Amino acid sequence: MSENPLQLLFQSFGKVSECIQSHLAQFVLRPGGASSSLSTNQNQILSLSSPPTAASHLQPAEILIKGKSTGPTTKEELGRATWTFLHTLAAQYPDKPTRQQKKDVKELMAILSRMYPCKECADHFKEVLRANPVEAGSHHEFSQWLCHTHNVVNRSLGKVVFPCERVDARWGKLECEQRACDLQGASMGFDDELK
Repeated sequence: MSENPLQLLFQSFGKVSECIQSHLAQFVLRPGGASSSLSTNQNQILSLSSPPTAASHLQPAEILIKGKSTGPTTKEELGRATWTFLHTLAAQYPDKPTRQQKKDVKELMAILSRMYPCKECADHFKEVLRANPVEAGSHHEFSQWLCHTHNVVNRSLGKVVFPCERVDARWGKLECEQRACDLQGASMGFDDELK
């Protein structure tokens, strides 16, 4: 029985989040362990953009990184993270996807249009998908479709569009040992051998 694609998406986001938090903690906190009350000097280092008087009262959960709070995610941050995930997925998408991979990527887009945590964004994405159905017959087709779709959203937000001929240069395949970054289901199944 295959897993729910949404569950896999949340698991992947969770793993990425844990990895980032772990690396960030190692980067920001001094070796020898972190205490719950940071010195003024440490807060200055961690807040980077705040003056010592503003940083001296911060607790670790309130640490500012490059002027941003570690508070709830903004709609813009969520959008950037989602596009990063989707373009990375497209970069890893195989040249000859299985029927299941084609089905899964189309289902993922449909799920995002229903479950995305910003209702306005989800509703807009539904409209975009209706006008531009998912094309996922190959790596090139899917990455180009996603780039054009991202540009539709960018235009609606008054943002600059990305030149889609450069999508592979910007979102190239991940470099992983022993093909550890290949998409699940990359091996051909019985139904794919019949094509």
